[in-house]
Amino acid sequence: MRRHVLWSTVAAVAAMTVLGATAANAEGRGDIRVTKGVTNNGKNVIVGISKTVTFPIKVTVKDNSGVSHLNRLVTFSNATGGGVAETVGKSCKKLSATTSECTATIRLLPAYFPGYSDWNANDDVGRWCAYGNVQANDGDYWIFDCVAPFNVKRATTLTTAATGPGPLTGGKQVKVTGTLSRADWEALKYRGYGGQSVQLQFRKAGTSAYTTVKTVRTNSSGRLSATVTASGSGSWRWFYPGTSTTAQIASAGDTVTLGPATLHAPKMPYIVHAAAKG
Repeated sequence: MRRHVLWSTVAAVAAMTVLGATAANAEGRGDIRVTKGVTNNGKNVIVGISKTVTFPIKVTVKDNSGVSHLNRLVTFSNATGGGVAETVGKSCKKLSATTSECTATIRLLPAYFPGYSDWNANDDVGRWCAYGNVQANDGDYWIFDCVAPFNVKRATTLTTAATGPGPLTGGKQVKVTGTLSRADWEALKYRGYGGQSVQLQFRKAGTSAYTTVKTVRTNSSGRLSATVTASGSGSWRWFYPGTSTTAQIASAGDTVTLGPATLHAPKMPYIVHAAAKG
């Protein structure tokens, strides 16, 4: 049975009760303000099925008396009002007499996803926000609501295999296959991701950049297949640009080496010379 975690209720109670605030003055007291917030240094938070994900949320805080501390910071999914992320550390660094940068360290364990609520864990994907409060040296406080918004995305995997008739020579066909999968947080497995547009890319031997050759759509099982004409030696890969809920990924390249075309000498007629008569 799933356990019921009323994260949104906890957040609302915290916002109203921290530092004696009431519903009438829940925004805070005095001139202290959060002027800036950034999560994970501006990058998306990518979550798979097993690896613990740890990332910072930094808020810039200003008050004329100086900043005392970051009292509380919690994160929630905008879609569900919940989430399995937990705050495991807080600190503030003084930037000036009136301004500090406070950092909360957030930890997210995929193993917590199944069973923590009645909704599907995959619904927690997408936009998240940070909520909490800060306190100044003179007793001023500020309860902030949805600062440092960020995207939590489901991790992906992508494979590539390039094959063709051997030995390969210019003008022959190369078949490139692969599979796109993404994390299912409810089952803690990677499942094939169907109906997605994925780019087949080629990097010529001796160069560093891949170029897109064609775009292919995954089938219902996440599988990909394309046949192309070999024009030279190099590496083939798939690239998935991602979405607002699913991480982008490039597969490892699979190298195909083309040999020179085999030239066959024309057959010469066999001539029999008659023996000279003496």
